[in-house]
Amino acid sequence: MIDYPQALTQLLAAATLLDERTCATGDGLGQLLATSIRASESLPPFDAAAMDGYALPAGDFDAGSEWPVEAAQYAGHGRRPASAGAAWEITTGARMPDGLVSVVPVEQVQTLAASDHGAGSGSARICLLQPVVQGQHMRSAGSDIRAGQLLLQSGTRLGPEQLMVLHAMGIGQLRVRAAPRCAVICTGGELVSSPCQALDSGQIRDSNRGYLQASLRAAGAECVHASTVADDPRQWRQHLDTALAAGAQLVISTGAVSMGALDFIPAALREAGAGILFHKVAIRPGKPLLLARLADGTLYLGLSGNPAACAVGMRFFVLPLLRAMQGQSQEQPWLLPLAHDVDLREGPCHFLSARIEANADAGLAVRLLAEQASSRLLPLVQANAWVMLAAGGRLRAGQPVPVFGHGMAGEQGMQALPACAD
Repeated sequence: MIDYPQALTQLLAAATLLDERTCATGDGLGQLLATSIRASESLPPFDAAAMDGYALPAGDFDAGSEWPVEAAQYAGHGRRPASAGAAWEITTGARMPDGLVSVVPVEQVQTLAASDHGAGSGSARICLLQPVVQGQHMRSAGSDIRAGQLLLQSGTRLGPEQLMVLHAMGIGQLRVRAAPRCAVICTGGELVSSPCQALDSGQIRDSNRGYLQASLRAAGAECVHASTVADDPRQWRQHLDTALAAGAQLVISTGAVSMGALDFIPAALREAGAGILFHKVAIRPGKPLLLARLADGTLYLGLSGNPAACAVGMRFFVLPLLRAMQGQSQEQPWLLPLAHDVDLREGPCHFLSARIEANADAGLAVRLLAEQASSRLLPLVQANAWVMLAAGGRLRAGQPVPVFGHGMAGEQGMQALPACAD
């Protein structure tokens, strides 16, 4: 048996970086960038009006000053020069005419004379109702994004906000990392795969299969095979062969990795020519976890069949492996204070369902959920975080502990708080 840091090190060392491919930006949602992206141009690309109103030349101007209105500049109009001493009517987002640097909002002017023939006929005049400070309500070219500025790091998962900036930059194609192709095989003669099927005595529904399929999708992976099999090595081998034929690069199974009479997977893997890299990790829940490399090089992760242990295996073993396969850096936890005292049995590393909540000082604290066990599902639903405690013992309220996001993709927003020290 090895400890969690050793297991994680071996797991990541076994990962093979996946290939890159080209993807249209419009199809980029959920994809993982394979290369960093820098801005090819500035945004905005020109000085632009930030409000509807009138554009004025350089200088500060007092309320009561009067201006002739030379012309109108609307969003979409190109570059145009302004005459000295004149204002221009302008709309939000329009390019500032050459020589004009400030905008007075339309509600802060009085129209003294309106043109009968539209703005720019030379007969319109305005009076300022408020003083104007040079540069007000004007967006300078490059004030949002500068040409050459780093926009997105390699390894970024693309969401709607990232796609927005890529479209604004005129980037039509991306280099992205291929999605990991995974297979799920859940073992157990007691398992019923269909949620609609009535249960016979001694049966339970296979909750792990649906959980793993959904978790893989949330992590950006493709599930090419999913099945539920009895505790039968020959049947398991048939499903394994089907998964490999479907192109699986990672096979994940649940159950049959412990020491019971029906825990056949370690022996079946050896018989299939696999090399077992480690078996049993000093963690709770999920101790019987197994990592192997199949004869063709495919990685195989055998997780415990208990639901909470399966969730720990997915979150703290499968997810780091998927990140490594896609070239992502490994996430760092938050360091948050405990909301209460904790008394744990000394021993392995504990992964515990928890909730992040506001404390009395309007800060954040983390509270462990009650009545946790490897077989219980309800704490997984109630939690919004995981707490990792490297050893047992008594911990006092206020003591900082490492906290991880509960979902498969929630870690992207978890970099603002201090990272857990080694």
